[in-house]
Amino acid sequence: MKAWLTPLANVASGLEDASALADLAEEEGGEAELAAGEEVERLEKLLRDLEVRKMLSGPSDERDAVLAIHPGAGGTESADWAGMLLRMYTAWCDRRGYETSVVDLQPGEEAGIKSATLFVRGPFAYGYLRAEVGVHRLVRLSPFDAAHRRHTSFASVAAYPEVEDDADIEIADSDIKLDFFRASGPGGQHVNKSSTAVRVTHVPTGIVVSSQAERSQFRNRENAMRVLRSRLYALREEEQRKQQQEAAGEKREIAWGSQIRSYVLHPYQLVKDTRTGVETSSVDAVLDGDIDEFIEAYLKATG
Repeated sequence: MKAWLTPLANVASGLEDASALADLAEEEGGEAELAAGEEVERLEKLLRDLEVRKMLSGPSDERDAVLAIHPGAGGTESADWAGMLLRMYTAWCDRRGYETSVVDLQPGEEAGIKSATLFVRGPFAYGYLRAEVGVHRLVRLSPFDAAHRRHTSFASVAAYPEVEDDADIEIADSDIKLDFFRASGPGGQHVNKSSTAVRVTHVPTGIVVSSQAERSQFRNRENAMRVLRSRLYALREEEQRKQQQEAAGEKREIAWGSQIRSYVLHPYQLVKDTRTGVETSSVDAVLDGDIDEFIEAYLKATG
């Protein structure tokens, strides 16, 4: 409730301040007029945030999230692109004041990552991050190509609502297979000498989850089971949505893994969302975590 009431209280008090500044601006102009304009801009942003949050009415939107990033085919190029996306989302979380913790991070052989899984904790983390699910495409001059040719790389982003142990998700011991292995890393002191990393396979669905960020085998198993529970919960929600669409006679297909956004660094600079048409030439700002414009446009379009 505080996540709703605090912004509403801020808008109410801000309106009073803006009204007083507007009266003062009429009398004195100058700095008072400038201050009134700044307060109105601040209020407009608060109202836009509330408008977007109102779109987050799904049963899981207010939950924390599990974020997973995987490179597509393309070796070092795609692994590096996946690493860039990891930095982008980490920066976005910092901007929003969200807490992130690594569950599993497998570095690429030359650069970037082979995969990454994070817990993201904060109000409506899943509601916002579900807008980022899909394939992200990068076009640039390759820093790994001796001829410096243009390359296209792909990476997929997935988000799942994090669910607690008491959620209605039952996982029988007979349905899971556990494997223990040594954590991977850049080498030297960063690589565990014992098999503390955990891989959990859910046999009925084929879902595989790994956790190797913790030094404790118990903690890694606990984190892996939490991610598995979240993925099974998301899978059940998706199946229910498909059943509802079939019952309603909807013909459109929700295709997992479809391309949602292109990031072009050469021969021009442009980031364009293929779902909403929102685009910007401020590529560096986007890669530094400034992606709210894309998320808000998607939520408004689908809300």
